[in-house]
Amino acid sequence: MLFSKTISSAVAIALATIATSFVEASPIRIPEGLVARSVESAAADASAAAFVPLSKRSWTAEEIEEHHQWVKRSSAGINDWSCVPAAGKLPIVLVHGLIANKDDNWIYMGPRLKASGYCVYSFTYGTLPGIYLIAGLDKMENGAAQMSAFVDKVLAATKATKVDLVGHSQGSLMPRYYLKFLGGAAKVNKFAAFGTIAYGTTLSSVVPFLTSLGLYDPIYKILDPVCASCFQFLIGSDFLNNLNAGGDSVPGVQYQFIASKYDEIVTPYTNGFLRDNNPAVKNVVLQDLCSLDVSEHALQMLDPIVFHKILAFLSPSAPQTVNCLSALS
Repeated sequence: MLFSKTISSAVAIALATIATSFVEASPIRIPEGLVARSVESAAADASAAAFVPLSKRSWTAEEIEEHHQWVKRSSAGINDWSCVPAAGKLPIVLVHGLIANKDDNWIYMGPRLKASGYCVYSFTYGTLPGIYLIAGLDKMENGAAQMSAFVDKVLAATKATKVDLVGHSQGSLMPRYYLKFLGGAAKVNKFAAFGTIAYGTTLSSVVPFLTSLGLYDPIYKILDPVCASCFQFLIGSDFLNNLNAGGDSVPGVQYQFIASKYDEIVTPYTNGFLRDNNPAVKNVVLQDLCSLDVSEHALQMLDPIVFHKILAFLSPSAPQTVNCLSALS
């Protein structure tokens, strides 16, 4: 599965699927036994001359088996509820981004964190009725409530008193609601995130452009019922104003937020950074680690430099120097 080469196409396809499923006003029906459609196959469908609704598509046995094997490989050792944390290593909870899930967002980093000696856990949040292939669509307040229950489950299983968090995109934003409003600050030690969103985005100036044409409100009315979180990301949203009021970090939690200058989803990229004058906050520009790194928003989750910077933050025993050479290991 050529995930790294097709993720950008998958994002566009998923958003189109959301809007289409709403307009059709009928739930997506997945054939019995199907887990999900491969990203590569979805990209091929998008290029077809005639659109075929998901409810009428069919999957070959080979495609289904390919996906099963991909999930098996990417999630090996993740969510092992019998795992005992090693000395000095807290359990890690992975938090996916918008239109992702607990498996596809972590095909690279999940197994590598596990191989580094951690008990690693991931969960899918924010699904909506009738839309089963993608997640993170519900309001982030609801996602944070799901996260609260999942963290409690991890703490109970591992007998740990705190966890470390690793998040991507929406996974850098939704957990902050959990930390600030749902008691998460007492249960989290470190929070590492990349493709971060702290103060909203213009979506590469798409939002101001649509507003100037008078199209923002009509699009909002169409998409909000099937992607309640989408508009919470935008600069000046009520969600962001509430979240950042009185400070954007909480005492007792250490933060490392990584952003890329080439991020096309979070614009300007500096809006990915926390702004509190808090010594426990570390904002990192990816290109300051390696000027040759051109990873944009999605590809950061497959970037070895991002991974090594996160590992160095979580574990003092890991190599602390992270640069272009880190891409080779």
